[in-house]
Amino acid sequence: MTVNITPLHDRVLVRRLEGKETAKGGIIIPDTAKEKPQEGEVMAAGAGKFEKGNRVPLDVKVGDRILFGNYTGNDITIDDQEYLILREEEILAKVSGMAKAASGKK
Repeated sequence: MTVNITPLHDRVLVRRLEGKETAKGGIIIPDTAKEKPQEGEVMAAGAGKFEKGNRVPLDVKVGDRILFGNYTGNDITIDDQEYLILREEEILAKVSGMAKAASGKK
């Protein structure tokens, strides 16, 4: 999927990954009771911020899976798809390939 938006400076555009629809006991969780997921995929990234006249590149790139806080960033809608724009400093961690395999997600 191609997104025609480019975040500026140290901001990234993130698509939230869907959360589980059932609890461990097999109970189906309705949409109204679900929390927004705190994991997402970077769809676009800015060029980095300037510090002392030099541009500092971002630590994340398009395609990376990341973890972020509950109340960070700004929600936006583009072509009926919901995204989140947040600063690089609001990203808590990158999810590596080993962690994805261990959690059973693909």
